[in-house]
Amino acid sequence: MSVWLPSAPCTPNACVEPAAPAAAAPRAVLRLTAVAVLVLAGVMLSPLGWGCPRLRGKIPAEWVGWWCRTIVRAIGVQVRFTGTAAPAGGLLLVANHVSWLDIPLLAAVRPARMLAKTEIRQWPVAGALAARGGALFIERDRLRSLPDTVARIAHALSQGAAVVAFPEGSTWCGRAHGRFHRAVFQSALDAGVPVQPVRLRYRQDGGGASTAAAFVGEDTLLASLWRVARARGLVAEVDVRPVIPPGTHPDRRTLARAAQPVTPEPARTHGLPCPRGSPGLRA
Repeated sequence: MSVWLPSAPCTPNACVEPAAPAAAAPRAVLRLTAVAVLVLAGVMLSPLGWGCPRLRGKIPAEWVGWWCRTIVRAIGVQVRFTGTAAPAGGLLLVANHVSWLDIPLLAAVRPARMLAKTEIRQWPVAGALAARGGALFIERDRLRSLPDTVARIAHALSQGAAVVAFPEGSTWCGRAHGRFHRAVFQSALDAGVPVQPVRLRYRQDGGGASTAAAFVGEDTLLASLWRVARARGLVAEVDVRPVIPPGTHPDRRTLARAAQPVTPEPARTHGLPCPRGSPGLRA
């Protein structure tokens, strides 16, 4: 892996704290079963809508949003949406990245094509669902492919699609955040479409920030699923910020800065900064 790829210093052992109080194991198993049923239903039904080019977009966005919110709620996470509705037409949705939960939460804001690393295509079930949903897969290890990736995103945007991207390039624990890298914003400039920032936060109901939902470092998807399913009172807050109209920023650097929903800061573990990882892609 290239040392120039974006990365975060957050790790499961250093940053992720088990949610307390935890739900009983049988309840957690029931939650995971419900999620599995919903996801498998989506895989089977996706050829009837979002996975078929001729039918893509025929399924009402409200249905897709309901399905995504139901997946998050089925695993025991409350969802709170605030802010501005996403407009129709070509749109680049950008958000800070904490968890795999971010994906259905942003799809609930507006059904969109996801910008995802190629490794996700190999994931069981989720990879097939992402591919059928029109995900734009990128090869993070090949920096030479970056211009082609930007061009493909710009083409999708110019055709009226919404595209979801996580410009931090890596997941963070939620108590610290990375900066938005600039490359993906060039596609919005080239296509002449608006950008809509979204801030994602995970909290314990009635308390402060929680890292139980974080999916960072060498954490496995199975371990993260179990941790979230065991969490009690976990709340996902989705703050949809006002749209940044096209033409209001002259270049991708200023556009990325304007879209940053939270101030980047070092990750901290037990009151001490986490060790820094590799520098991020500065394109």
